[in-house]
Amino acid sequence: MKSMQAKRQNQFEILKCRTIGVQAVAARSDRQFARHTHDQFGIGIIRDGAQKSASGRGPVEAGPGDVITVNPGEVHDGAPIGDAGRFWQMLYFDPAVVASAVADIRQGSEGSFEFSDPVISKPLLAGNVRRLFSAMTSRETGADVNSQELLLTLLADLVDVPIKPMSVAKEIEMARERIDDYPAASVSLSELAGLAEMSQFQLLRAFRRATGLTPHAYLIQRRIQLARKMIATGTGLAEAALASGFADQSHMTRIFTRSYGLSPHKFARALR
Repeated sequence: MKSMQAKRQNQFEILKCRTIGVQAVAARSDRQFARHTHDQFGIGIIRDGAQKSASGRGPVEAGPGDVITVNPGEVHDGAPIGDAGRFWQMLYFDPAVVASAVADIRQGSEGSFEFSDPVISKPLLAGNVRRLFSAMTSRETGADVNSQELLLTLLADLVDVPIKPMSVAKEIEMARERIDDYPAASVSLSELAGLAEMSQFQLLRAFRRATGLTPHAYLIQRRIQLARKMIATGTGLAEAALASGFADQSHMTRIFTRSYGLSPHKFARALR
């Protein structure tokens, strides 16, 4: 009996999120959960193992890589398939957070929204969920912009609304200049959208079309370019990292190496 109990697993970790109204949970469990509800929207991913559940939208099964969703007030349960349990990551959003994002995607048009499928087997969507979970729980500078971009992108895949075509060049110029002029300064997607006089989702699409990068990716590139110039003129690595907007030297090093193929330390030594 003791050996059987020792094998039981029920580990839940609550992770602090950057965005108010969002909660993150990482769980590894072989338990069966009784029927219950949440007052939030939930979207997550099964990372390992599998489970079956009786959701408000019918009985379903989910395995590794599947996206799982739940709507506020939806009655559901959950049980592992097999003896190994399952490992999943979940983000829970207050309804107001989702409503604001959906209204932005619909370009100001209000309306109800709910997840239509309790389980979704789409690798691209699953990748966005994983990246959103990482961004929401990251402490790195610039993750706020990344989080909002990923949330809008993810919900846009699930919101049934026609996307209007738009021109791109002039509309994003003010937003682009804001990043170019002050790459080390913190900035939000809503601030950039305000400068471009468009919704955040419109900005995300227009900016990517004009530059080939999302606003967050563009910001990171401008920061690493600034850091490279500072290092080339003899600035210390830690000082260059902070002065160019990175959270710390290790964050700068990861981006620098990924971008240029060598570490900042090797780059600095090569210029001596």
